[in-house]
Amino acid sequence: MNRLLAIALSAGVALAGSIAPAAAQSNDNQVETQIGQQEYQTLQQKGEIISSSPYYAVLNPIAQQIKRVADPQYFHPFTFILVHENQPNAFAVPGGNVYVTDSLMKFVQNREELAGVLCHETSHNIHHDVLHLYQKQQRASTAYSIGDILANIATGGRYSRTIDTVAGGLFQVQTLRYSRDVETAADYKGAQTCAAAGSNPWGMVWLFKRFETLNSSAMPNFLSDHPTDEARIAALQQEFRNDPGTFGRFSSSMTAATALGQSPHATTASTTAYPKVAKKPKGMFPPGSGYKF
Repeated sequence: MNRLLAIALSAGVALAGSIAPAAAQSNDNQVETQIGQQEYQTLQQKGEIISSSPYYAVLNPIAQQIKRVADPQYFHPFTFILVHENQPNAFAVPGGNVYVTDSLMKFVQNREELAGVLCHETSHNIHHDVLHLYQKQQRASTAYSIGDILANIATGGRYSRTIDTVAGGLFQVQTLRYSRDVETAADYKGAQTCAAAGSNPWGMVWLFKRFETLNSSAMPNFLSDHPTDEARIAALQQEFRNDPGTFGRFSSSMTAATALGQSPHATTASTTAYPKVAKKPKGMFPPGSGYKF
């Protein structure tokens, strides 16, 4: 969610002048499209967009499977784009682009893990999370500005620095709490999308369990913008138990996982030459380095 917050805030600078005066003419879809275009241009200028890679042979079939479920729920078809970054990550941007790092393609161990990440990310767009976060930031910023003015008037400006520090801290905590709620909702929706697309949603749990072993020194849950991996695992497992009609047909065992580059219904390994996806060696991504999808 850090990535989403950064996108929302950076876009807010560019859009602030157009959203408020032109609210009557500009609908939310236009705003989201503009944010998405801006982020794509930024990534392109940084040289992170990967236009050609053998990893697309792995990514695209899974993406097409998910698109059949996710596209009708959003105003723009989803596009899945590889980017070069050192951390295993994926992030959705308003307008339909879902970015997947090449490091994540190396990190995931099976088709279901990758599908779980993609389903989670499409949920952020279906829920319009970046737009809602930006609007929340705008409302909080306005309320804080008014409160700051009144407090400074009441104290004659004597305690303005203290007030700024306390109010800023409260604003951050409120934002982090909202972000954890957003991530939990995206996990739930992502699991439902995976199930509807015919992909085993337990892939999300398998991936979180592996990430859990990497984050022994991560920040406590109340200071994190994501729920802990342990909390996300427990919440998903509870959801699966609560809805056996949707999730009961899927196995929780990793022995049911499908190798990357293999058809989900294949009984033998594919002979197509796909890039080797190795297990993550210890120390490749230090604890707390950020896999924030």
